[in-house]
Amino acid sequence: MTDYKDTLNLPETSFPMRADLARREPRWLEAWQQQKRYWQLRDHCQGRPRFILHDGPPYANGNIHIGHAVNKILKDMIVKSRTLSGFDAPYVPGWDCHGLPIELQVEKEHGRHLPPARFRELCRAYATTQVNQQKADFIRLGVMADWEQPYLTMNPETEAGILRTLVKIWEAGYLKPGLKPVNWCPECGSALAEAEVEYEERTSPAIDVAFLVQDEEGLARCFGMDSLPGPAFAVIWTTTPWTLPANQAVAVHPELAYELVQTTRGLLLLQESLRAGALLRYGLEAQQVWGPVKGAHLEHLSLQHPLAERTVPLVCGDHVTVEAGTGLVHTAPAHGVEDHQVGLRYQLSVDHLMDDRAVFLPEVPLVGGLKVWAANAVLVEALAERERLLAHVPLQHSYPHCWRHKTPIIFRATPQWFIVMDTPGAQQPALRPLSQKAVAETRFYPAWGRARLSAMIDNRPDWCVSRQRAWGVPIPFFVHRQTGALHPETSALAEKVALAVETKGIEAWFGTPTEAWLGAEAEAYRPLTDTLDVWFDSGSTHGTVLGQRPELGFPADLYLEGSDQHRGWFQSSLLTSVALNGHAPYRALLTHGFVVDGQGRKMSKSLGNVVVPQTVMKELGADNLRLWVASTDYSGELCLSKEILDRVVEAYRRLRNTLRFLLANLADFDPQRDALATESWLTLDRYALALTREVEGIVRNGYEQNEFHQVTQRLLTFCSEDLGAFYLDILKDRLYTAGKESRSRRAAQNALWHITQALTRWLAPILTFTAEEVWATLQGKTPETASSVFLEQWHVLPELSGERELRSRWDQLRALREQVRKHLEPLRAAGTLGSSLQAEVTLHVQGAPLQALQALGDDLRFLFITSQARVVVDAGSDRPEGTLSLEVPGAEGTWQVGLQIALTQGTKCPRCWHYRSVRGTLPEHPDLCDRCTCNLFGAGEERLHA
Repeated sequence: MTDYKDTLNLPETSFPMRADLARREPRWLEAWQQQKRYWQLRDHCQGRPRFILHDGPPYANGNIHIGHAVNKILKDMIVKSRTLSGFDAPYVPGWDCHGLPIELQVEKEHGRHLPPARFRELCRAYATTQVNQQKADFIRLGVMADWEQPYLTMNPETEAGILRTLVKIWEAGYLKPGLKPVNWCPECGSALAEAEVEYEERTSPAIDVAFLVQDEEGLARCFGMDSLPGPAFAVIWTTTPWTLPANQAVAVHPELAYELVQTTRGLLLLQESLRAGALLRYGLEAQQVWGPVKGAHLEHLSLQHPLAERTVPLVCGDHVTVEAGTGLVHTAPAHGVEDHQVGLRYQLSVDHLMDDRAVFLPEVPLVGGLKVWAANAVLVEALAERERLLAHVPLQHSYPHCWRHKTPIIFRATPQWFIVMDTPGAQQPALRPLSQKAVAETRFYPAWGRARLSAMIDNRPDWCVSRQRAWGVPIPFFVHRQTGALHPETSALAEKVALAVETKGIEAWFGTPTEAWLGAEAEAYRPLTDTLDVWFDSGSTHGTVLGQRPELGFPADLYLEGSDQHRGWFQSSLLTSVALNGHAPYRALLTHGFVVDGQGRKMSKSLGNVVVPQTVMKELGADNLRLWVASTDYSGELCLSKEILDRVVEAYRRLRNTLRFLLANLADFDPQRDALATESWLTLDRYALALTREVEGIVRNGYEQNEFHQVTQRLLTFCSEDLGAFYLDILKDRLYTAGKESRSRRAAQNALWHITQALTRWLAPILTFTAEEVWATLQGKTPETASSVFLEQWHVLPELSGERELRSRWDQLRALREQVRKHLEPLRAAGTLGSSLQAEVTLHVQGAPLQALQALGDDLRFLFITSQARVVVDAGSDRPEGTLSLEVPGAEGTWQVGLQIALTQGTKCPRCWHYRSVRGTLPEHPDLCDRCTCNLFGAGEERLHA
């Protein structure tokens, strides 16, 4: 038998089946960086409308983790998809470089007692090292950006811009000095931002404390009594005994009802609905109850502090609730936001009884020299000795902790600088309503982000922007040594400082004596020593970066970060921009969730479930990591494990195999020479184009809406089902066996060329390395030498006439094929058939299906990949025995089809492997079927449909 392999149009491509991404990707990256691919793209996109995604700066400390990888890949996919959509989409990455974590690392390595200038020098050097380390990993992910000129908050020009932003906010009337309780970390020795606080479970001593009522006559009048039958006590409940030395009042709610209860421990003043629970805690019974009376009637009654020789008033506050306790709240203006507000109203003293490390000053009675947590036990014991402790029960509850040290924090009133939320500015309303208006005007992906950010703006306190640190942007103000007033030329002086910082960095402030700034006035004024909250640094980048870099612009089209940034960067950026510009610095916000393991657990070293992006790239390549990100719905938690990565790798293989098949069958196709009008394509090719056009709409809409998992899911389905399991499966026979230059083969290649052009670009934002490899193969080059796919735009697919009718008819034919193939498969599994080509099928139909199937003629067999397919008029009840009944729903109604399957009686052709009863007529090729004889030595078979 003659070997006819050389007569077939077998696929041929340099695109390898084995991707070997981990080894090959770094080599391509090196070449692209040498070619300055990013700047090639910038030149190419000049004149297009801009799309600006502003990078939220990661902190320059430590290796990137999987959350960093998710964040940067999402940003890269958006920037690349917008580029392919016809935008100029520059991407300038950035880093946050000041603040405590860097200080801690430097202290750990070099000690605490360095000269300040040397300390800041080491901090800058450490941050630079970390930036370079993280940058290398981000580049390895395939992220295309201006890596040569990122923005760093420690760059002198950026530091100067941060200073100018602060001064402008002060000039706008939103920056105020104040003495207010702030989140204070004793370990940091500094105030914390809201975003630097996290909540963890902690056990605290919950105690009920009795304050002796001194104004007995006043209390008796409130309850309509001539006199009290014994001593009375206002009872408070607290979980922070250490705040009692700073107590200045007891608060009641003016509208709540209060009762006076006689017990064996004296008369107890309690809120009506909480009385029963309180007495149960104390092990007491109510012997008699007076009241109720509203809290407002109790205002100004005098009480005896339980641990100090001073009188404190009973005051009213709307913050008092009935969720727990007694309905009376111990009030220490130095240690609580609501306490402080009540203290201002009643002009209560704000006692500073501890140092920056939360250690009580030596002169404080009972607890001098003790840290607040150690003071709890001492104070509880003292209350018991004085018979003022009614109950002491440990309470496990959610308590604020420092996100760096993982240790509990305190509220502590210290002199700080605040961006105020509810005080009108010089020429604008207060920040809170302005910010809410800005949130309402912003688009959110996903939509629930709006409610979350809005609620946080509703409830946030004034923003404490000052820090007591060394490594940070200074607050460039001078205050009078006697009065504390700012210098009258504050704006001009601050600009003078900014100009110096612009060239020398922040050392221009710290290293310059006051005389150099103020001259003879130096004796009367002192410079502030505070630095700025790092959230102010990054929150100002809409001005220091977007407003300064010529390739960017303000406002940004999109900010994209993790869901924790509703408390952080999204909010700090919003407040600074609203204060300066009256609107948000972004048109839209995109939020992604956090990465958890396959069981939904947070990743931790102790559980051994941490997935390291560097390891994934080293073993599987960056494209597989990118595919996982694109496949996952980022709006919730992103699950990742070895098993999940194994599934991603399998999905990648399916995509790569599809791309390889397409490329291999286009090896001899020249789109200039071999292009055909769609009208001359076969019907199946036009149907494949119609399917591709449908996918195009879904993919492009998915990219526009940032729904990457929808894009990925549809592309996987397109490759595996629409192409692999249907169109390409049928097409192999025509591609391999038809004449090389035949219309039927060239028509198929036309369809494949358009599919490849479209699919490669659709995949490019996700599988950057693989798409560039495909694009190079199409050019006959290597990825190191070819031009980039990102210099293109979405492929324009040809128009189709009669597309709707074509889709409806072939959708139903495809459904029929699936049912026929489903009945062929058991015969193959049982060994009755070696392949479907050994089968002949007969379809019994009538009416519209009869016409539709007869119209395909002999091409019908290619639809089922059988050697024969006949259509006969359905005889209804007289169908042959064993005929299967099929119902095929579709746009043209449900087809009722009878199916018979028989083993073919034909002989296998050694070239096309079809079983044919008609052989060719050439004596030298007696084994060839009539079709192959015609294709090799005649005019070629004529196909119209498949």
